[in-house]
Amino acid sequence: MNDHFQSIEEITKKSISVLYNLEPCPELDFKYTKKEYTGDITLILFPLSKKLKKNVEEIGKNIGNYVQNQLKGLIQFSIIEGFLNFLFKESYYIHLLKRMLNTNFYNFKFSSKRIMIEYSSPNTNKPLHLGHVRNSLIGASIAEILKMVGHKIIKIQIINDRGIHICKSMIAWKKFGKGETPDFVKMKGDHFVGKYYSLFDKIYNEEVKNLSKKNKNSILNQARELLKKWECGDPITRKIWKEMNQWVYNGFEETYKKLGITFDKVEYESNVYRIGKKIVKEGLKKGIFFQKKDGSIWIDLIKEGFEEKLLLRSDQTSVYITQDIGTAVERFRKYKIDRLIYIVGKEQDYHFQVLFSILKHLGFLWVNKLSHLSYEMVYLPSGIMKSREGNVIDADSLILEMFSVAKTKFLKKYNKKQDKSSEIIGVGALKYHFLKIDPRKKIIFYPEKSIDFKGKTGTYIQYTYSRIRSLERNFFNLCSLLNSCWSNIQFDIYEKNMIKILQIYPFILKKSALNLNPSLVANYVYEVSKTFNHLYQNKKLIDPLNVIYTNIRMNIIHVTGNVLKSGMNLLGIKMLDRM
Repeated sequence: MNDHFQSIEEITKKSISVLYNLEPCPELDFKYTKKEYTGDITLILFPLSKKLKKNVEEIGKNIGNYVQNQLKGLIQFSIIEGFLNFLFKESYYIHLLKRMLNTNFYNFKFSSKRIMIEYSSPNTNKPLHLGHVRNSLIGASIAEILKMVGHKIIKIQIINDRGIHICKSMIAWKKFGKGETPDFVKMKGDHFVGKYYSLFDKIYNEEVKNLSKKNKNSILNQARELLKKWECGDPITRKIWKEMNQWVYNGFEETYKKLGITFDKVEYESNVYRIGKKIVKEGLKKGIFFQKKDGSIWIDLIKEGFEEKLLLRSDQTSVYITQDIGTAVERFRKYKIDRLIYIVGKEQDYHFQVLFSILKHLGFLWVNKLSHLSYEMVYLPSGIMKSREGNVIDADSLILEMFSVAKTKFLKKYNKKQDKSSEIIGVGALKYHFLKIDPRKKIIFYPEKSIDFKGKTGTYIQYTYSRIRSLERNFFNLCSLLNSCWSNIQFDIYEKNMIKILQIYPFILKKSALNLNPSLVANYVYEVSKTFNHLYQNKKLIDPLNVIYTNIRMNIIHVTGNVLKSGMNLLGIKMLDRM
């Protein structure tokens, strides 16, 4: 990032490196200064004092002097009981506003690595659901944030298109489908295949209930036989598999399009599982893995605090982790990446710990470049979603409901021309509702509550943005834009608050990128919107009798609109100039 455009937060971080030779700089705790004290922004010194083993007064003076010198006296500072308070001079607010009007303010690049992000990655046996929505939105947003700060991003998904779960849908369709297709029954392809997966589950549960002994001809055993045929390349089995998978792909594509989710690369487990099998067999020869009497291949990870892990079944068919070993190895070989991030739910924490341990045993030096962003589950007001209990909300039904709520609440004089607006409002509300919460925290989803002009919603921010653009249109209708006259400008508390929150946008972006946390951006744009609305409610923003001062204020408003649009775009949310 260009030093000339660094915030106080960034300069403070640099001061710790320069003054105390501390790398990397620990997370700094900045707060807006409390009303009872003099200042604009406050650094809490106690964590630094503990880290540096120095008293807070000394640390505060050293940092304060450094920042003051860097900003050429545009700020003052004071230290009160372990709190370093920075006070902005009037000229500093002008400096900040001029800085934000410069296009370089939006040059956030501070690093450039080649990063691959895997997200979504569904199975081809049922439609995308609420959990996939959260996964996809987190992955897509992190990709945009990392791209914004300078990284080269490869967005990838691996479609789990083979395995016993796929064969369950296939065997149910073979036995009971009577040759019907999605087009024939006018059903979306992924929902059509999901119907047969549910049918399999129903039949299997009935068999378990009614049979005391194992049934060699059970529907589960038939699915297992189908998997063996698939792995042996049986042409009839492969033909059915390709046809049913294509139905699902077509359905996924429709859903992704509605959500605005895209990928740079798509992998298919059927193309890469052999790589994993080959690596496992080589590992067996090297003594890294071991084979049991039934022919299955395992790894002993008990010393690492895990269990023995199955890598190949006794019939030599692969399991999930076999494929994951192969894809990880192939991705580093093929794409020359510096980092690989998996966006996968918390319930897979153990799986990834085991995967990383296996890759370490295999001797791959890039294991430390792997990371698993473990996000929490989505809950309904009634509790956790469970496929077997039938309370899973599929993504398509959810999106349609959001469109419907948007039309009902905000487009009172609805006509077909407003379809696009209702989609932007509905999808925007959905995305913001998911992304405003830290990925590592649980989320309870209420569709009605996510769309509102009040409260912390995407709609509130979209409405604030459209209000800003309306003010700009009115301003340009009244008078032409003048070159701003900066002399004798006195900002009031509402304008100062607006400038203060806008100038930390680069800091928020960097923090969001380092922590892989889109909620930092989502909550920031809400605070920007709320601060702007305080300004709007308390100030006459357009005054035809004072064009020069109105012009200064309009510069603040213009930057606010740009920051809102930029931040929301990073969340994948479009903005409307009129609402």
